[in-house]
Amino acid sequence: MAARSLGVVMNGVTGRMGYRQHLLRSVLAIREQGGVPLSDGSRVQLEPVLVGRSGTRLAEIAGRHGLTRWTTDLDSALSDDGCPLYFDAQLTSVREKSVVRAIDAGRHVYTEKPVAETVEQALGLARLAEAAGVRNGVVHDKLYLPGLLKLKRLVDGGFFGRVLSVRGEFGYWVFEGDWQPAQRPSWNYRVEDGGGIAVDMFCHWNYVLENLFGRVEAVTARVATHVDQRVDERGETYAATADDAAYAIFELPGGVIAQVNSSWCVRVHRDELVEFQVDGTHGSAVAGLHRCVVQSRATTPRPVWNPDVPEPTSFRDQWQEVPDNAEFDNGFKAQWEQFVRHVVEDAPHPYDFLAGARGIQLARAGLRSSDEGRRVELERW
Repeated sequence: MAARSLGVVMNGVTGRMGYRQHLLRSVLAIREQGGVPLSDGSRVQLEPVLVGRSGTRLAEIAGRHGLTRWTTDLDSALSDDGCPLYFDAQLTSVREKSVVRAIDAGRHVYTEKPVAETVEQALGLARLAEAAGVRNGVVHDKLYLPGLLKLKRLVDGGFFGRVLSVRGEFGYWVFEGDWQPAQRPSWNYRVEDGGGIAVDMFCHWNYVLENLFGRVEAVTARVATHVDQRVDERGETYAATADDAAYAIFELPGGVIAQVNSSWCVRVHRDELVEFQVDGTHGSAVAGLHRCVVQSRATTPRPVWNPDVPEPTSFRDQWQEVPDNAEFDNGFKAQWEQFVRHVVEDAPHPYDFLAGARGIQLARAGLRSSDEGRRVELERW
């Protein structure tokens, strides 16, 4: 059965995430496998149209991968009825206007997060998309990580009993850019360009916590700019005005407390760059990007505090590895396929603009908590 075509306008593919995760590892990988498989056994093949500000860079990327369609004119790309799907991986500060143009053109929209800079803008996009009758989705990539898929399996299987708490550690040292190049773009560290780790990562933590344990009800947070001067891609020193670390307590339904530290100023002493420990009455688990280990109630050791002698026990050795039990695909690619099925055959995809709005709501509430030095409750809508 021949695959039908679905044109996709991809805006922002010259950036790190837009190119590596969305074009290279998702859309081009889907093309290489012959398209997205549908429930009736047929396939839909993606035909990307690359959009950006630099024609030179777009032409280079297109030539590298054998693509023929690119343009610096977004409206021209959106006017093509053969491209009913628009994807946005631009800077957050310019995303909303482009998404509005796509909705006005009647295009279904899939976008990186945050979906907009403010809650009001995000809710406005959700209302606009609903009124226009277009499908809409926001990237929720971490839900598709092997480690978190295993953690979800434990939650669904009742492994934890009553969940008591969640503790998350995320981050690594991002070089300042002077004696070693920074691993992240400089705009991440300028608040005027939409940077800041709270806005970036709280959107992730919101959907992780919401889909595993329930919606966040309140937040107490403290953000900091630990490194206030960095060097950009041109070798020029600039003032780092955005927060590069965020320490938060999230209150979840049923009295569950989640504590999550996010930092670009921390040196890693963990097995993976992000890890979540979940403790429950019947067992505990530690999940990272790929691995997940557990300790049940029956196998929990009996530690005894004795600071006078070295600890003879290897606590890590007392945990059991959760098996894969499935073949895990790239998380970004898996969600692309899910959203394409949502557009083409009305398959479920719950991660819409409203879900994205809840992410930016949590980020803004966290920043407000830090500014005002108090706990902030989240409005439900």
